[in-house]
Amino acid sequence: MPLTFLFLFVAFLSTAIEEYKPLDATTNPSLILAAAQMPAYQQLVEDAIAYGKKLGGSEDEQVTNACDKLFVLFGAEILKRIPGRVSTEVDARLSFDKEGMVKRARQFIDLYKDIGISKDRILIKLSSTWEGIQAGKILEEQHGIHCNMTLLFSFAQAVACAEAGVTLISPFVGRILDWYVANTDKKTYESSEDPGVKSVTKIYHYYKKFGYKTIVMGASFRNTGQIKALTGCDFLTISPKLLGELSKDNSKLTPKLSVKDAQESDLEKVHLDEKTFRWLHNEDQMAAEKLSDGIRKFAADAVKLEVMIKEWMFSTANGK
Repeated sequence: MPLTFLFLFVAFLSTAIEEYKPLDATTNPSLILAAAQMPAYQQLVEDAIAYGKKLGGSEDEQVTNACDKLFVLFGAEILKRIPGRVSTEVDARLSFDKEGMVKRARQFIDLYKDIGISKDRILIKLSSTWEGIQAGKILEEQHGIHCNMTLLFSFAQAVACAEAGVTLISPFVGRILDWYVANTDKKTYESSEDPGVKSVTKIYHYYKKFGYKTIVMGASFRNTGQIKALTGCDFLTISPKLLGELSKDNSKLTPKLSVKDAQESDLEKVHLDEKTFRWLHNEDQMAAEKLSDGIRKFAADAVKLEVMIKEWMFSTANGK
C-alpha cells in the first residue's frame, strides 16, 4: 500500500522520522518521559534544566519551567526533520482549567518564538473537555494559535470542537475499541464494524456534510485494518510499528471515506451549549470513562517527568 496517500504523524523517534518521512509529528508526556531518559537527548535535558534555574523562583516553579522548555526543545528537534507542524501538549492537570490552558499554551508559543519558530508550525494539544474546547476557541480566535484536540471519544466532543473552530481533532480509534473489548461480550470486530472506526466515520461525515473546516485526524490505532478502513480521512496518526506493517503491504488502497458519502448521509445538524454537551458526553459511558482515564494517565506521566527533572536539578548526589 503506497504510504503517499496518507498524512502521517509519528512519535518522536528520529530513525522513524527519517525512514517514513511524515508530514507532521506529535509528542505527549509519555513520549517525552521516555525520550528524556535516553542518552542521545541528555543535552536537551541539560539545556532545559539550565533554563529553569536561570528563571529562578521556587523549586516547583523552576521544575515547571524546565519541563515546558524540554517540551519545546524536543518539538524544535522534530521540526528540523519534518516539513509540517509538531503538536505540543498542555499539561493534562489543567484539563478543567480554561484560563490555565490558555496561559500555558501561550507560554509554549512564546518559548518557540524565542528560538525562532513561528506559531504556524505548532499545534497546541488540549484535552477535549468542555473547558479544553473553550480554551481552544479562545486560542484560535483571539491569538491565532492552532489547536489539536486530543482524548476525543464522543460525538458530543467532536461537535463542540467543530463549533469552537479548532484546527484539528484527534479521535482515538484504538482506545474506543479497547473499551468495547473490555466491557462487552464481543471481543473481535471486522474493520467496518469496529466501534472506533464507526465513530471516526460518523464524525468525518458530519464535518464534511455541514462544511466544518476542522481537520479530522484518526489516532490511536491498534491494527492496520483500522487504518485501511479510514482511508480518505483528512489525516491519520500512525505509530512507527504500524507504519512498518503498512510498508510491507502491497494490497490496493481504496478510499473508504468521501465527501460525497458525507453529503448523502442522514446526519442532522446539532448545536451544543455547555449543559447539553456535558449531558450527552456523560451519557456515552465509553467516552466518559476513556476521557477521564486518559487525563489521569497523561497527568501521571507529567508528574513522573517533574519528579525526574527535580531530582536532576536539585539532588546533591548529582552535584547540580
